[in-house]
Amino acid sequence: MARPGIPRPDLGADPAYAPLKARIIARTGHHYYIDKDELLIERLHRRIRAAAVADCAAYATLLSSGAEGEAEWARLEAEITVGETFFFRYAEQFKALREAILPALIAARAAERVLRIWSAGCSTGAEPYSLAILVRELLGDALPDWRVTILGTDISVEALATARAAEYGRWALRTMPPEERLRYFTRLPATPGIRREGGYALRPEFRGPVRFERGNLLTLAEPGTPQGEPFDLILCRNVLIYFDARTVAAVVRGLGRRLRPDGWLLLGHAEPSPAFASFLDAVSMPGTVAYRPRSEAPPVALGAGPAPDSARPARPGKEPRAQEPGRGAAESGAGAGAGAGRPDAAADRVPSRGAASAAATGPAEPEGPDAADPAADEAGGLDRIRALADSGETGAAWRALRVALDRDPTDTALRFYEGLLARTLGRDAEAERALRAALYLDRGFVMAHYHLGLLLIALQRPHEAVRALDNAVAFSQALGPDTALPEGDGASAGEIAASAAAARAALGGAGSRRS
Repeated sequence: MARPGIPRPDLGADPAYAPLKARIIARTGHHYYIDKDELLIERLHRRIRAAAVADCAAYATLLSSGAEGEAEWARLEAEITVGETFFFRYAEQFKALREAILPALIAARAAERVLRIWSAGCSTGAEPYSLAILVRELLGDALPDWRVTILGTDISVEALATARAAEYGRWALRTMPPEERLRYFTRLPATPGIRREGGYALRPEFRGPVRFERGNLLTLAEPGTPQGEPFDLILCRNVLIYFDARTVAAVVRGLGRRLRPDGWLLLGHAEPSPAFASFLDAVSMPGTVAYRPRSEAPPVALGAGPAPDSARPARPGKEPRAQEPGRGAAESGAGAGAGAGRPDAAADRVPSRGAASAAATGPAEPEGPDAADPAADEAGGLDRIRALADSGETGAAWRALRVALDRDPTDTALRFYEGLLARTLGRDAEAERALRAALYLDRGFVMAHYHLGLLLIALQRPHEAVRALDNAVAFSQALGPDTALPEGDGASAGEIAASAAAARAALGGAGSRRS
């Protein structure tokens, strides 16, 4: 806890900052911070304040203090790792998993009935639990005859504690229609001082195959690392953006060595590289790319049809910063085999705007927090707001949003994000006003209609919710099913139309009239 009366030090002017930064990058591999001093300084301020030391030199001394220093390193590594996690994130990859990759693996393993999956950089657990839900629904009644193990690893002890608890705020479930939340989760009551809005606990049947361990992906780059039993499927998303090119190649090579000869590897959207071609085969799929061990990959039918009836439908949800087609974007998880350094980060995120990005087969432009123009960030634009929210700084994101709205109160996207952030902060009345303002500015804003409908359901105003959801369906259908929706987390118009229709049907007899 910070000592009272100690002023906030100016770390940027501290002569000990540069060597401390170099030491942090050398230890963690987080080359991401080489040109992101403002972001690193924000995180160092938090740790220096929490450790009650005066400046960078004193903090560096603390980091060298034996067991106490190692404990502080663990806390710092968690702090500087920007994590994001929500369920069924990145719709294109989950579509590929549901329709091609997992069915192919299930068919190939039919004799032994063993399936091993690794979620590397699992953060607070949404990714491995999403996989558990999907595998359970694909196997259906055959599940008891299989031995399915899903390993989630992360560098953050705090994130792993949240993952093991399997309790989430509504923001981590934001792409799920209400009826699916009820199928996979039980509702938790609000607890004064702990959980103001209540939350959601994953049902036990979906937790069974999943276990968590602390791990750092940098060990894969070290020679002589023990391999262990190989995996059928590895997901490592939004991790490699932290490393330099040489480390990325070494880590991905290490991941490839951990695969079975016919296994599959999924990386983040910004992370493919031509350097992987010497040891991995790229498999193009609609909206994404997957990898298999080189020269060992048998053909697989892609897009061969829908998943079995028991499988869940396609859902919205993609990387948090999708931009216009052709640009890369960061995926779930976190750096250095890490996840979110904050256990509540999953509930404090802002989803993306823009269309879904096509998968890159060559180098892509990384897009993490502060990847946009720094001047624009300082001005309080959407990129800055997302970066703050992506770091779990919901309050700071809200303040930046107010600055941006003071400058441009008629910006439709800003009003939309005002609604999403206000709802995250429990300010439902402000959220409703903001979403309605976005619709006043753009009558055909599908995602604003959709989120307004979900909000009105939560506020127990079913007749108004039906009108909003009917509007979401109507405007989505007018665009065509494959149209990527602005501010839609990569969701297509068809996906949102289906989700809105399902939410509307769950309201039963409430009347409808498009407004």
